Amino acid sequence: MSRICQITGKKVMVGNNVSHSKRRTKRKFYPNLFNKKYYLESEDRWITLKLSANGMRTINKNGLLATLKKAKAQGHLKNY
Repeated sequence: MSRICQITGKKVMVGNNVSHSKRRTKRKFYPNLFNKKYYLESEDRWITLKLSANGMRTINKNGLLATLKKAKAQGHLKNY
């Protein structure tokens, strides 16, 4: 599975390392991802999501089911 948050859609970004002499070399910025299990009460089962810290905060704020529906509508999540 690739390094993409299933809730927010955050993924690896590309940038530059800049030295003191201003020489630039390519580098990657990785999202802060976690594998987290949540319990879906409506379906009486556990689901495992790969999500960022921001995605966890979104679930805490809006609720699991509402967040899953929104992520599916945006195309970040295929099925849950």
